[in-house]
Amino acid sequence: MASPTPKKSAATLLRQLTAEIIRMGGLAEAQVVDAVEAVVRRDVPLAEALIVRDLRLDALQADIERRALALISGQELSGADLRRAVSSLKLAMNLERCGDLARNIAKRSLILSTAEPLLPLMAAIARMGRLVSARLREVLDAYAGGEVEAALAVWRRDGEVDEHYESLFRELLSHMASEPGSVTSGAHLLFIAKNLERIGDHATNVAEILHFEVTGEELSAERPKVSLTDSDLQATP
Repeated sequence: MASPTPKKSAATLLRQLTAEIIRMGGLAEAQVVDAVEAVVRRDVPLAEALIVRDLRLDALQADIERRALALISGQELSGADLRRAVSSLKLAMNLERCGDLARNIAKRSLILSTAEPLLPLMAAIARMGRLVSARLREVLDAYAGGEVEAALAVWRRDGEVDEHYESLFRELLSHMASEPGSVTSGAHLLFIAKNLERIGDHATNVAEILHFEVTGEELSAERPKVSLTDSDLQATP
């Protein structure tokens, strides 16, 4: 008769969860980078492949949730271990949302690939994409190393992403007002810029989750934000 498989310790299961989160983070970051590339280069095959790859992120989130819930219900966790298990649920959700937003960008890039390119605006999209991808990479590196201060550095610079979005928003509205034929493509680029801004928000969410996981305390300071004015939001081409 085969001997029963030894039960894994909570520490081992938590290490496995962390490894899966890091793997999921790498995939999410690659999705964001490729989504921006698909827009800027009008790369249809890349966009189509990215949309299919998003299913992998969905599967990883489901697997991480299953593991985390099994760990929480099957082990007597407390303190830091419980925070770590609960954090894995929140992290997986935020990374899956990054993947969804990247997929949405890829879908819009397919539409944009059939229209005349708005070349003056592609450089701005590329810059914002590089900034958001860098923030996501930095906070994921901080998570992998358990470096709270590095994560907080990303959190404190969230306003930079908002500033890029605000600048791009105004640039797009101005271009659409002066070039009526660009309104349809410009609207898609507005949604792409908003998706990038939301990915930046998820990067700061990761920083907040890591801070709570390590310290057991919520961030008390208000997240740095830059908001568009009412006149900006009401402006129409």
